[in-house]
Amino acid sequence: MPARRRRRRPARRVGPVTVSRDRGLAEALAEARDLPDGEARFAELERIAGQADATGDPGTGLAARFALIEAYLHHGERWRLLEPVRRCLAAVDRTPGLLAGRPGDAETLRRHQRQAVEAFLGTPRVGLDQARSLLDDLADRIGPDAEPVAELHCRLADHLGDEPTARREHDRWRGAAPDPAGGCPGCVPARRAELLAGWGEHAAALDALRPVLDGEVRCTDQPERALTVALLPWLRTGAADRAGRAHLRAYRRHRRERTAFPQLAAHLRFCALGGHLDRGLDILAEQLPRLDHPYDDLSAMEFAAAGALLCTLATEAGRGGRRLHRPGHGPRPAAEVDVATLGADLLAVATELAGSFDARNGTGHQSGRIASWLADRPLADPVPLPAEDSPDEWPADDPERAEPPAEEPVPLSLALVTAALDRRGDGYAVEPDGTVVGRWGEAVIRYRRLGRRGEILHARVVATRRLPAARRAEAYAFCNAWNHDRLLPKAYVHELDSGELLLAGDVSTDLEHGVAPVQLDVLIDATVGTGVGYAAAVAALP
Repeated sequence: MPARRRRRRPARRVGPVTVSRDRGLAEALAEARDLPDGEARFAELERIAGQADATGDPGTGLAARFALIEAYLHHGERWRLLEPVRRCLAAVDRTPGLLAGRPGDAETLRRHQRQAVEAFLGTPRVGLDQARSLLDDLADRIGPDAEPVAELHCRLADHLGDEPTARREHDRWRGAAPDPAGGCPGCVPARRAELLAGWGEHAAALDALRPVLDGEVRCTDQPERALTVALLPWLRTGAADRAGRAHLRAYRRHRRERTAFPQLAAHLRFCALGGHLDRGLDILAEQLPRLDHPYDDLSAMEFAAAGALLCTLATEAGRGGRRLHRPGHGPRPAAEVDVATLGADLLAVATELAGSFDARNGTGHQSGRIASWLADRPLADPVPLPAEDSPDEWPADDPERAEPPAEEPVPLSLALVTAALDRRGDGYAVEPDGTVVGRWGEAVIRYRRLGRRGEILHARVVATRRLPAARRAEAYAFCNAWNHDRLLPKAYVHELDSGELLLAGDVSTDLEHGVAPVQLDVLIDATVGTGVGYAAAVAALP
């Protein structure tokens, strides 16, 4: 007697795209999203995507690869974006209508395509032909004159040392209309200013930063990123006092943010060229462990080159015997290293990375750029730095240090989240990694910041009631019904090692452009209200 063919269930919406007709794949994807960051999560998402391809389920394949791309971005593995982005594009091309009626997902895919091209700039592990092919594909999809296309052509040419082409593309970029795929509009002035400063146009770089420094444009990285880009232009145009104030303000934030590692080279160069050698060595000693786990290869090269310059100038000034602690990493043991020796080590790191970029690019531009940094010498007599508690002259204060105006968007921070809970009068605890945990009735809710700059507010709701493993089908049916009938939180089932079933949910809100305290109050109220309702529904199950 032939076996009965199992009837497949209709698709359910889980995550950013419509997913599996196969309930097993849907469950696997939901569980993979809940795995800790790292290789195990990457491998499981890749497995699910591959299985979806093999069974002809493009929705699940797309959802799994979107989750994989976000995991790579969150974990600092941008160089791995190219392959999942390429496969997402191929799936959309093979399956007309896959993103029909879903402009948000189409925009997300364009943004990821831009990020994959940008990854080329940060590492020699992405091929030049691969980056150009992906950029040409983006131009075909959104137009050759679109803002992100012009920007990427400009930055790619600059990276290769083709300044005439980079300048032409810069003019085209500047005249293009803003595009959602172009990334954060608040960071555009800083990216343009970095290029102008690299071409020696320091006054033009400062003009490009004016919208940020005047408070007209803001985002979660500003104004600190803009202030960092302005450090050397201010030094080179005789405004050392402004550069000093900007350095103090920006480093207060950058010293502790993992994603701010690319900004540290500018702080070290400011200290070296502004005559603040002892402060620079203090910063180098404090930040040296981060060189073993850098944001990307480009930022590691620039940090090492800036550190080598600082050590060289300190040695010339008679500080070469000062010893700095360098922690162990891999086969390298922990040691107290003198400044002169450390400078030689950092120079070797920068030179090797620059050579890797140039070998990939077929030019000598990156090696020449690093050589020009090392040839720099102090620009003027040092101007004393202001006191750390001096008032700032820039619009938005450090988000961790002051309460912003209620209706003024500022970068998402731990302080904003706890302040919102304080205004509600709720009890909570803050874990060492910055996760905020509280309990409301039958719900335990954990708030944490995700994303490359901590710009995503993620709330995870866990119902205190557990169900036995024998009720798995019932638990999945409950979560499917919840996801079908309600928007928040996204519900799913997680099986514990004990065999019990944990019913959880999450809510993620992208706050890339900042959030006003009154808006955050609404978000916190909504997650608490919906989370409590979800946990109460779980508690009411028979």
